[in-house]
Amino acid sequence: MKGKIVLIPFPFTDLTTAKLRPALVLFEGERDVVVAFISSRVPQSPMPTDIIVDREHPEFELTGLKVASVIKLDKVATISKDLILGEIGK
Repeated sequence: MKGKIVLIPFPFTDLTTAKLRPALVLFEGERDVVVAFISSRVPQSPMPTDIIVDREHPEFELTGLKVASVIKLDKVATISKDLILGEIGK
């Protein structure tokens, strides 16, 4: 599952609620996964921890994302595998 893009209810930093988001699986444990948040709001000046997923990349379609996005490696979470709603790409 490592390297897959999945849909999950990604928690807000204050843990009060969550929003359905794509996320990149960074690590798969026995019952949990560590995921990085993916946003469609690509910043003009990316942080050193941002990975831009550009629509112009020849393998963009494999990601399952609909628009250019940014993987936010500074926003990670450990979640139960049971919370994964589906796999959309890699």
